[in-house]
Amino acid sequence: MKSLILSLCISALFLLVPAVLPAQPAKEHGALSVKGTKLVDQNGKVVVLRGVSYGWHNWWPRFYNQETVKWLSNDWGCTVLRAAMGVEPKGGYLDSPDWSKEKIESVVDGAIGNGIYVLIDWHSHGIQLEAAKKFFREMAQKYGKYPNVIYEIFNEPVRDPWSKIKEYSVEVIKAIREIDPHNVILVGSPHWDQDINLVADDPITGFNNIMYTLHFYAATHGKDLRDKADYALSKNIPLFVSESAGMSASGDGPINYDAWQAWRDWMEQRQISWIVWSISDKNETCSMLYPTASSKGNWSEKDLKESGVKTRELLRAKMNEKK
Repeated sequence: MKSLILSLCISALFLLVPAVLPAQPAKEHGALSVKGTKLVDQNGKVVVLRGVSYGWHNWWPRFYNQETVKWLSNDWGCTVLRAAMGVEPKGGYLDSPDWSKEKIESVVDGAIGNGIYVLIDWHSHGIQLEAAKKFFREMAQKYGKYPNVIYEIFNEPVRDPWSKIKEYSVEVIKAIREIDPHNVILVGSPHWDQDINLVADDPITGFNNIMYTLHFYAATHGKDLRDKADYALSKNIPLFVSESAGMSASGDGPINYDAWQAWRDWMEQRQISWIVWSISDKNETCSMLYPTASSKGNWSEKDLKESGVKTRELLRAKMNEKK
């Protein structure tokens, strides 16, 4: 009986006792920019954003609402969220553009309302130039005046070489900059955002506030990838880890806590922002939620899978450090 009472008390505290009153980092830091390899705020102070990515909007649309944004901001302590708009699959942007934008905009509006940052992620594995330009023009027109917004223009290039990715990226950057001259833009790198060393040897020039994405799954990617990233940093290439997690690159299998810690130590030492994948309820390790999880947040610990419990713990710890 005592153990049952204790368990009930812990569950109640999980929901009812916030770590701290939520901060509003976008109000504190304002418009972000890139200085050297660092993300800095309106006063030139280095900013490290930490948060989570939603899963593909076309497969987990039920979580794409302002209520989950508020929960992830207030309860988890996210300072940034990533709205991952699937592009090619059924129900994605190419198939259902208006509905897709509605889902993404709900998260973006929620982030703005809660004073946190948000990545508008073109979640594609191949080049869709004209569609991307059209989409990002619309997003820049609607959201370019808000300091909360970061554009991620290519999730994970798979087969395209850097020369093609670079050409695509320049065209999309131009389309955004015609409307929004300042907000940060994230550019993908070849081979699932792994070959950042190729970017370092031939970076995009002529634009301000550009960063490059690096993705890792700790049970698969280790020191070799960090060495590539350190090479890029030595060439003054600014990095943003817009997708990461502790298990294998398949998104499944056991979490390697030691390898994940090595990555977190590396990112914190270099003041690199990071985002963990993903807010979804698929039967895989990297999906943070069970199907029992409400579509609108207010999740108890029993709704969170192992990765969700750990990610929430990490984010809340960072939130509490600022007290």
